[in-house]
Amino acid sequence: MYLSPERFDTADALLSQEPVADTPREAMATRLPAAVQPFLTWLTAMPARGEAMPDIAAWRFVTGALALVFGGVALGAVPLALAAPPIWAWLLLPLGLLLTSSGLGLFQVVIFHHCSHGTVFASRERNRQVGRLVSAFLLFKRFDDYQHEHMKHHSAKKLLTEEDEFADFVLGLCRLEPGLPKSELWRRVVVNTISPVFHARFAQRRVKAALFSGDRAHDWTGRLFWGALIAAAAATGTLLEFAILWVLPVTVLLQIATIYRILCEHRFPEAALIALRDRSFVCHATTGVFAGRRPPAGYTGGLRGRLRWAAWWADMLTVQLFVRLFVLVGDAPCHDFHHRRPATRRWTSYIHARQQDAEAGSPGFPHGYTECWGLFEAVDSNLATLAATAPATIGR
Repeated sequence: MYLSPERFDTADALLSQEPVADTPREAMATRLPAAVQPFLTWLTAMPARGEAMPDIAAWRFVTGALALVFGGVALGAVPLALAAPPIWAWLLLPLGLLLTSSGLGLFQVVIFHHCSHGTVFASRERNRQVGRLVSAFLLFKRFDDYQHEHMKHHSAKKLLTEEDEFADFVLGLCRLEPGLPKSELWRRVVVNTISPVFHARFAQRRVKAALFSGDRAHDWTGRLFWGALIAAAAATGTLLEFAILWVLPVTVLLQIATIYRILCEHRFPEAALIALRDRSFVCHATTGVFAGRRPPAGYTGGLRGRLRWAAWWADMLTVQLFVRLFVLVGDAPCHDFHHRRPATRRWTSYIHARQQDAEAGSPGFPHGYTECWGLFEAVDSNLATLAATAPATIGR
């Protein structure tokens, strides 16, 4: 089911929306040549109808994340290392920061997260070992604590309650309270995005959970890693470069991406569905979020038609590409599939696995999949459902 953003003003509209057969991705498949379809499949995180599912190994996500992080740091270091860098070289710095942030997002959303489900590596112990290293190195919550809390998040009895990590982040850290006007919720989101106080509070919370968890071995692994990095930067006189190329992406940039990624993951259904806390509630509490816009209708000729197509491509290759690399990394667009099939190892082919499950009618669930196109449209629609939720509905 395709949910058109213009009807996301109320929670009732979310549940009464009628399906639209011609989704933006289907329009792309119809109106654009085959050569660009693989790129559009990755960018939108939705396949063209009939695409075969690729067999993707989990280790490719690990190597991809490492390549993005190291490649981004190396790229960003170019203008900082040159004595008199040309103007064009400074463009490499924001590009490098974007790639580093994208790799860190993959470690957070894909590797760390799926290790908690035991589906990245073959053995439970290897998943735990890697998860613990990632949490210590990148200042995520101690892996064992995260794993315990994340299992609650997948329980329909706990989702959207104060025991839920999603609700704790949205209602607690971000201070987005149910029943507030949507305009006020958006104001708080914007303030959090740019507020040094919010980012300091967020970073402090992360440092405490990663380096002062009470697990001596875990905590000292992280402390020694960060101590070695800081000592190496101080010894080489590159503390400023270290702060820009590593500390900034690990803290502020990753935290900004986390705000918008989490805000588009779940919505607040109407009170009757929340009270049921069954599989119907799970279906309505999650939706797919895809980067992209519907392309212009047909290959219209003339200057106006060319301008419309140029504007569409410009949006796809700037705004939507940035969203995919910075916020909707990895399988984040298909978070609804993950909540329906949390233990599946098909997550590595998430784009096609979700589509196959949707076309099969999502066996075992009373409702099919829904989707929203555009990150900010998704956040806006989810904030609308939070604004329409009475605090008592979720025990506030």
